[in-house]
Amino acid sequence: MRAVILLLLCLLTAFACAQEDSDWIAYRDAYRQMIWFEKYGKPKQFLQNHYRLRPRDKSISMDGVRLTLNSKAAQVSLALDALGRAVFPFSKAAYDDNAELVVNRKASQFKAGPWVSIVTRPDGVYTAADLRTACEQQLAYLRYSGVNAGKGCVGVQFTYGRSDTAQVQFHATGAAPVTLAVKDGPAFADDVVQNLRVVVYRFASLPEAGQLVTGSTPLAIAGLFE
Repeated sequence: MRAVILLLLCLLTAFACAQEDSDWIAYRDAYRQMIWFEKYGKPKQFLQNHYRLRPRDKSISMDGVRLTLNSKAAQVSLALDALGRAVFPFSKAAYDDNAELVVNRKASQFKAGPWVSIVTRPDGVYTAADLRTACEQQLAYLRYSGVNAGKGCVGVQFTYGRSDTAQVQFHATGAAPVTLAVKDGPAFADDVVQNLRVVVYRFASLPEAGQLVTGSTPLAIAGLFE
């Protein structure tokens, strides 16, 4: 009996280590997570949903990280942006094949899952009213998906890379443009990577009517919840 117990412990330990060292994520699990946004019936025209990989530790670099969908029918490379986000491919064939999302690193080094943010505009012009609505939409969706994001929307944050032109100005009728402060920080509240350039627009600090004009397209826009 003792030998059997020891054998079982060894097998369980080996299984746990194999899971820890795995470089893949079950496509079906990711699909079930991502489909929530697709089925969400409330307003979401200002929102976008990606599948995201983000480091668990600040010492882990995203440089060279690749994500691939491997199924019986095909192998598809999923492009990751600077924040580790990819457009998720909804595929019945991949689901039926029990496909894998393969990372070229140990998957345990990353947190992986759906990531909702505010859509960026190619012209770089955002009305204050639209940003308020976008923030409320994001908060409503996060609550729907079970995330306790905060009590309410207080603003939005624009995120830029270190070498990007990080400039956001508030324009109100009859007033000189106000350039918002740039500081170092994370793209999203609980990210471990803190060395990006961020611009925070707090709704209460500026007139209710106006436009936000960006000097270049941000990597991301996210609601601020407090």
